[in-house]
Amino acid sequence: MNNLPTIGKYHFMAEPFHCDFTKHLFIGHLGNNLLNAADFHSNERGYGVNYLNTINKTWVLSRLAIELDEMPAIYEKFTVETWVDSVMRYFTNRNFKIADEDGRVYGYGKSIWAMIDTETRQPVDILKVDNQTILKYIETNYDNPIKKSSRVKLDNNLILQKSIIANYSDVDINGHVNSIKYIEHILDLFPLEWYKQHTIRKFDIAYITESHNDETLKFYTDKKIETGNEEVAIQITKSSSEGEIEVCRCKITFV
Repeated sequence: MNNLPTIGKYHFMAEPFHCDFTKHLFIGHLGNNLLNAADFHSNERGYGVNYLNTINKTWVLSRLAIELDEMPAIYEKFTVETWVDSVMRYFTNRNFKIADEDGRVYGYGKSIWAMIDTETRQPVDILKVDNQTILKYIETNYDNPIKKSSRVKLDNNLILQKSIIANYSDVDINGHVNSIKYIEHILDLFPLEWYKQHTIRKFDIAYITESHNDETLKFYTDKKIETGNEEVAIQITKSSSEGEIEVCRCKITFV
């Protein structure tokens, strides 16, 4: 295990039923590929969920930013490289590089992860787990051109676009609504005609509070979504006895 490189490289394919009507990979499936690569990389190096679950801990995604020049087309094989460039007390920064098998780059990703206790759902000091194994695999010399994300700004005049109730297929192994399911629901806010003329260049989402099965989620945008706006901010809330609580917020840039 100690001989493994700091950077992991994993192979995928744009399978036909993971592609949209343009015959390119759904961004949700690309997101799953990134998260799978992160899981493979951390498990192989001894600080993934396979080990963490034995001590009632797990990783949860706090933020994900993806910037794309293009998406893999149907049946294209591609690779995801992933590496961690910094670890703090409660968060760690993980990077992604998406390219075809000849090295042509599709895009990059940046993510922030937190470690939590699976019983209390509270943050865990990463540096107190397993003798700081993660620090053996820090990589600071591999380039990722994505700039550090700033907080997505929202005004007070948000437009309610839809409400849904979280159900079985939304909930993952951690018992809460899956990170990628939020992305899929957000992308469904835009009509099919929009995607005939636009592609996603940037997608930046910050996860703030967990949501669970049977909770009502409301989706708001900062502007109308069918009037040529190529940068849209979105907020998702859930209903509670104290009113609406913010679950996540994101910004999408189309071209």
